[in-house]
Amino acid sequence: IEVTDRFPPMDAPPAPPPPSSEDKAEEPEEVPAVPVAGGLDGSRKLHPTVTVSDNPSEVFAVRWSPDGKYVAAGFGDGSLCVFQSDTGKVAFELQKGSAAALPATALRFRPVVDPSKTKNVLVATNAVGAIQHWHMTSCKCLRTSEEPDNQIFAVDYSAQGDFFVTGGKDATVRVYDEATRKCTSELRGGAGFGVGSSAGHSNRIFSVKTHPEDPNVVLSGGWDNTVQVWDLREQRSVRSIYGPHLCGDALDVCVSRDPNTVLTGSWRPDKPLELWDLGTGKLFKHVDWTQSLLASQPCLLYSAQYSKGSTPGRFFAAGGSGANEARVFEASPEGDAELVGTIVGMAPRGFFIHWSPPK
Repeated sequence: IEVTDRFPPMDAPPAPPPPSSEDKAEEPEEVPAVPVAGGLDGSRKLHPTVTVSDNPSEVFAVRWSPDGKYVAAGFGDGSLCVFQSDTGKVAFELQKGSAAALPATALRFRPVVDPSKTKNVLVATNAVGAIQHWHMTSCKCLRTSEEPDNQIFAVDYSAQGDFFVTGGKDATVRVYDEATRKCTSELRGGAGFGVGSSAGHSNRIFSVKTHPEDPNVVLSGGWDNTVQVWDLREQRSVRSIYGPHLCGDALDVCVSRDPNTVLTGSWRPDKPLELWDLGTGKLFKHVDWTQSLLASQPCLLYSAQYSKGSTPGRFFAAGGSGANEARVFEASPEGDAELVGTIVGMAPRGFFIHWSPPK
């Protein structure tokens, strides 16, 4: 686990399968790549300010607490730990792992909106279909729910924290009421008949994202090379984005720009980082991701996310395997992307990116 400053000093110079031919989505029309400035010669290398290396197992998920004081992590042996963000020391050990356990796959802190509600609530999912609500500071599990015969790979809260959504192996997006922890909707393709049949996923879902302003809109993406835009009022997908091959939490939405933009990071060697128009579902821009700065191999993206805070969407970051690197970009109002810096030499296999809350 590494905590990297957004503006540090700069120095001078088992993976998922790629999309098969059967799963290959319709090719979008050719769109020019976003020009990237900022020294792709390697002159901007970001440095970690805190590194946590003494972990019980491989890291499968990380998340900042809403106050920025802690970083929660889920591991391959099922363990859950919370670290102090300034020192990297263990603050709370929520759950011990075991060699027989399956990985903890996704984490989200419940948004702090209503001061009367309990703070420091963390929801964790795992590959056996369990959803656990933890009270971080007391290390108590408040409740456990299950999705039988499913592996959950993604979870996200609504902006108000009144519901959360999950996605996983069975290609279904589920919506849960936060107060009752009961499933209120199951979103999948095939509803209706003929040309009126709704779209949906045909393979595993690896990322779900609630709209930051519209509580009726949820996005999801995964192995089937589509991002589905769901309307909770209609209980169906109302728009499909064709092309992104998501193998991790590599989906985000920015509403501070016109048009509202969807960021996707694909696990593929060519044109992995893309921006889409949320309103039309059409490709807006390719962000140029040239060959690795240190290795002669492409970067296959597992994670992509916009920055939050007072200027949401000003920055975005993405990273992945192969080249084992991550990059941070600054988006201009004209749609260009300036490379702020690169994180290189990371451990292989996966990347999980989350921006800290504003201080």
